[in-house]
Amino acid sequence: MHHDAYPSPSPGSRDPVALSPGPSERLNERQTLDAWERFLMGEPLAPMAVSKSVLSSWQRSQRSGVEARTRLAPLAASGDALELLRRRNRDLMWAAQGLFMGSAHLLARSGSILLLTDPHGVVLEVAGDLKTLETAEQIRLVAGGNWHEGVVGTNGIGTALATRLPAQVHAAEHFCEGIKGWTCAAAPVFMPGTEQIIGVVDISGPPKTFQINNLVLATAAARQIESVLAERASREHVHLLEASIRLGGRGDALATMVLDRGARLIHSTGTPPCDDLRMGRCLPGLDAGLQVEEWARRLPECLRPEWLHPVRIEGATIGALVIVPQPARVAGAGAGVAAAAGRAAPARAHAGGRGPAAAIEPQPGAFAPLVGRSKALLAAVERARQLSGRRVPVLIQGETGVGKELFARAIHGDDERSGPFVPFNCGASTKALIGAELFGHVRGAFTGATNEGRPGRFELAHGGTLCLDEIGELPLDLQPVLLRALEEGVVYRLGEAKPRRVDVRVLAMTNRDLLGEIEAGRFRRDLYHRIGVTRVLVPALRERESDVECLTDHFNHSLSRRHGVPMREFGPEVLALLSAYAWPGNVRELRNVVESLLLTSDDPVVGVLELPPELLQQPLAVPQPSRPQSATTSLEESERATIVRAVQDAHGNLAQAARALGISRSTLYRKLERYQLEDIVRPGDEGAP
Repeated sequence: MHHDAYPSPSPGSRDPVALSPGPSERLNERQTLDAWERFLMGEPLAPMAVSKSVLSSWQRSQRSGVEARTRLAPLAASGDALELLRRRNRDLMWAAQGLFMGSAHLLARSGSILLLTDPHGVVLEVAGDLKTLETAEQIRLVAGGNWHEGVVGTNGIGTALATRLPAQVHAAEHFCEGIKGWTCAAAPVFMPGTEQIIGVVDISGPPKTFQINNLVLATAAARQIESVLAERASREHVHLLEASIRLGGRGDALATMVLDRGARLIHSTGTPPCDDLRMGRCLPGLDAGLQVEEWARRLPECLRPEWLHPVRIEGATIGALVIVPQPARVAGAGAGVAAAAGRAAPARAHAGGRGPAAAIEPQPGAFAPLVGRSKALLAAVERARQLSGRRVPVLIQGETGVGKELFARAIHGDDERSGPFVPFNCGASTKALIGAELFGHVRGAFTGATNEGRPGRFELAHGGTLCLDEIGELPLDLQPVLLRALEEGVVYRLGEAKPRRVDVRVLAMTNRDLLGEIEAGRFRRDLYHRIGVTRVLVPALRERESDVECLTDHFNHSLSRRHGVPMREFGPEVLALLSAYAWPGNVRELRNVVESLLLTSDDPVVGVLELPPELLQQPLAVPQPSRPQSATTSLEESERATIVRAVQDAHGNLAQAARALGISRSTLYRKLERYQLEDIVRPGDEGAP
């Protein structure tokens, strides 16, 4: 058994004054400026003209091709691109928010400003003296400015990154001419327990604000951020290890691996199938900034998505367990296409009174049919998953064909644990038969009643779930009867005065606007509030653009097996048309289209003209590649290339690129994150790292 916890974030190698000359060593500005000019002309410098650290930085700057006469830093990100950058560094910004909130008023009249950058020197956050903030705009010492040493030469931020040590750069020591009117002290922020730099804290201002203590303050601020991250990681590691004991300690597992939110291996047992796993290192293929929900599709080849079990606590995903089954079970395991869409209902328990226990997401079960990876779907799945272990009424709303019953069955869980699942369509029968079906009847209760009588759906669902589809179709005069049964937990069979107690959880589904039905007098407000204690809105397929492709692939696999026919290839043009279509019939309509295409042709490749007329009549939303592509080009490569061209054609303007692609700007954000293309929307960033 191996365990690697984060140590205290104070490695001795990070000397807070390693690059800071003492007051007696700091030469006057004229001498430093003369040394800089001689350096640019290639002339030898007098001994001690500048410190060794500054000279080394000037040399690196020159080798990187930095123009010494530069007046300001390039703007690496603004607007949409800056927002994307901040989202990718959300953990760093979360850990620094207390520091910035507490420092803003302290620096308000100090002449100094406090900055936080990403690991490449691009500024994420700025606070401090208002007058200095205004002046800083002239050299782009602002959010989105790129202060990497390879881009703008010697400066506190860039030099701290280059040396991996705190650095103080004063006035003429800067490499670029336009920045010599500033002084700065910066310290790198490390991911606790690792040597990975995740950002830089910098204190900058005009030369009059220089003081040696600024470097100490910057270093202390960096260590404070590390401490916040380390404290959170320590708490989360405890929860992850507890989850490992509860779920991973079973005897049928070949190996169990515990990954924290940074995809680092913090604990393992058994014999993992991969040779290159190292304690404290990131799992191959998983970037540190990648959300846990995205891990399933990026696991190394030695691991399968269905072995991945995300762990949540208090609504946040804090890591995951990878449970490798014994070889006999591996052979029978499926590919888990829906692994990214959601997991089965969490098993919850409290551990020794230390607070809420982590929720372990087991192998794909009830949630496995919910195929997709779009944020709209994953948000709905996450809400449904949170409700799956609680016996409260849930109102599931969504258009026809979106898969409301799949959500209902997923929320219910498996029958062995959750009791029977009894569905009933409130709009599929007459008023008299609806009453008999719901509440049951005795012999001769009405014309057509069975001779022996029969229990209703409420009784059949006792101890489990009653799923009422098309609840908005329920006749108005039956609504108070249903309300009373829900309120009292008692039903009466038709023709009988004997009360029968039932314990039923109700999941109601509708494609109607029930609030509009209430205003129209067709639905009771009190019943609405009773069945809608909690609600899940299932998104329409047109709100899940990225899911059309994976759903097509899913139906291609499953329906070919069902009908015993070979799968067919859906090329880029066909997939583009499928993705651009509005799908008024939603997932059900897409399934029917794929099924028809599988059954009506033996050609291995689906042709564009085989698609239904309504798909061919629409304008193509996604531009086709200008150069020919082979039929074997993967969909992801095609989509990635299309996005790159669209953003480049729009010169980095995401709104314009989204319009050209025929998708929303939020969808474009997600796709840029998915393919790690944020850098292509940063104007003037050719030299960025």
